[in-house]
Amino acid sequence: MKNVLVITASIFGQDGQSSQLVERTLEQLKKTHGEIRITHRDLAEEPVPHLDASRFGAFLTGTDDRNDQQQRIVDYSDSLIEEVKQADVLVMGVPMYNFGVPSVLKAYFDHIARAGITFRYTENGPVGLLEDRPVYILAARGGIYAGTPNDSQTPFLRLFLGFLGLNDVHFVYAEGLNMGDDQKESALNEASRDIETLTA
Repeated sequence: MKNVLVITASIFGQDGQSSQLVERTLEQLKKTHGEIRITHRDLAEEPVPHLDASRFGAFLTGTDDRNDQQQRIVDYSDSLIEEVKQADVLVMGVPMYNFGVPSVLKAYFDHIARAGITFRYTENGPVGLLEDRPVYILAARGGIYAGTPNDSQTPFLRLFLGFLGLNDVHFVYAEGLNMGDDQKESALNEASRDIETLTA
């Protein structure tokens, strides 16, 4: 049985287009792999706290020197990382807000990027410590950005995930969703076909 970690970040919850594309991806994964075990982390419903000095300080403090609050912060981060480690497949719904990823997703990333745990620095640069596995990113956008200089999401997500060792990254784009009903329908249909091809 495949363990699938689902990460969604739409402010519209399950009604968001990125969340609906995630559901289609899960349906296709079930057809491909049979029964799957899903862990769902909805970052809009249960946001990860944004990184601040106290949280960052907790990550830098040695085990024997942490106070209770720092230990709780580290335990929380550890639980997020463990979810990733236990997953065979990651499925991420990523809407575009003001040319970037949702801030709650960035906060989540700040809690799973931990020196010595998910990456380490070497003389030749950083090395990701997570075992590679497929990552499917369902990107929903009101305009059309893929392949243009205005697409800040794709390079950032590839860079960050690769920094942790996750390089088997696949994007499905649904773009122009706010550019009329015909464009929206066409984009969602194309995304559905891409999902079927990618996960087959």
